[in-house]
Amino acid sequence: MLPGSPQFEAALEIIKTLRVAGHEAYLAGGCVRDLLLGREPEDYDVATSATPDIVLGMFPRTFAVGAHFGVVLVASETSDACKDGAVEERCTTEVATFRSDGMYSDGRHPDEVRYTKTAAEDVQRRDFTINGLLLDLLRGGGALDKLFVDPESLRSAVIDHVGGLDDLDAGIIRAIGRPDKRFEEDQLRLLRAVRFAARFGFKIEPVTLAAIRKLAARILAVSRERIREELTKMLTEGHARRAFELLDETDLLVQVLPEVSMMKGVAQPPQYHPEGDVWIHTLMLLEQLEPCCAMTLAWGALLHDVGKPPTFREAPDRIRFDGHVEVGVAIGAEICRRFRFSNEETHQVLALIENHMRFADAPRMKASTLKRFFRLEDFPEHLALHRMDCLAAHRNLEIWNFVRERYETLPAEEVRPTPLLTGRELIAAGYTPGPAFKEMLHAIEDAQLEGAITTPEDAMTLVRERFGPPDAR
Repeated sequence: MLPGSPQFEAALEIIKTLRVAGHEAYLAGGCVRDLLLGREPEDYDVATSATPDIVLGMFPRTFAVGAHFGVVLVASETSDACKDGAVEERCTTEVATFRSDGMYSDGRHPDEVRYTKTAAEDVQRRDFTINGLLLDLLRGGGALDKLFVDPESLRSAVIDHVGGLDDLDAGIIRAIGRPDKRFEEDQLRLLRAVRFAARFGFKIEPVTLAAIRKLAARILAVSRERIREELTKMLTEGHARRAFELLDETDLLVQVLPEVSMMKGVAQPPQYHPEGDVWIHTLMLLEQLEPCCAMTLAWGALLHDVGKPPTFREAPDRIRFDGHVEVGVAIGAEICRRFRFSNEETHQVLALIENHMRFADAPRMKASTLKRFFRLEDFPEHLALHRMDCLAAHRNLEIWNFVRERYETLPAEEVRPTPLLTGRELIAAGYTPGPAFKEMLHAIEDAQLEGAITTPEDAMTLVRERFGPPDAR
């Protein structure tokens, strides 16, 4: 079926315009790979023989954000998102000139770029063979309906200078050319190899795998933000367990997340965790993460037991992890700081770690305590984490069902009722503002949540009985 996204239409028009002007132009990279795999690409990139200055002059709305490296963004004229002058990924197409890169001194960008007229030379600089494929959309006069009618027709329009089709068929992640050279050019490719292998269920080719292990420590030269984005993609693409198993197998895990690597071999009490050690338990949680899940839930699942390795203790009765929640919050805070999470993201990830053990007490909680528990921000994430935690251990969902049922049936006004009294009313009643106000208001809310009081008059009576009349203070 012919792709129908605006991004595809924009890329097609760019290719037609370049071809009419006498330049080569093809779809390139990940979009070709995804089309061959029957997946809808997130975006479409174009590779062309036209130099950046030519591209900049051919289209009315362009952005030379990467022209130094041979890359120009071409904005769609019909996209409302681009009419106000903003540059947004969803309304632009990356157009890259065929090139051959020089040395990569910073491990990310080439020191110099030499433009070339041949697509064959251009693809040699790309990372993996499955990402080095080109697609000629205008093959045979551009009969797109025929091109996309069946897989073989699509394959016949692929230009493959790197053996990517064979590797795609075999399910292999293989670096183009010398793996060590490819990884030294951009060390983030070490993580990308793992992510692609996990996402597609592919194997990493042995020579490429050996190079990753050899150069694993080089990943620390990459900015923490770029590492965070790759790890987050691994956690939220639906194949998190396999991704982290591969991170471990490639020796990358101990480099980027040594705290998680420490989970391996840390035993747990079998009566509560028949599945095995902390690492196995965590992998079983990751296996349950669905595609496109919230990144905070994904990181919370990964780090919820990160405090267990340093608190492991073999007591006479059983294995214990005294204080592992508090230690886990501290370690989680350091990891969030290291990877420069936003304040909001950090708050939620740490809240998931801090509260994941509270579910065990839920059936015995006072009504007021349970309702305050439900007030945790994004409480459905806490519920989801608890469910995964149970399924990765004893598989008993009784508490989860209890909490879920109460959470879903309690009216919002009972969980967050309008306050019966505020500090203003206490002042009007003659009470002097001070530290006791917080205690008074908490006592009022507690009784209100318990259903013991329902009116402002009830609340004022409670204050007088518990804290005395105003003149007594």
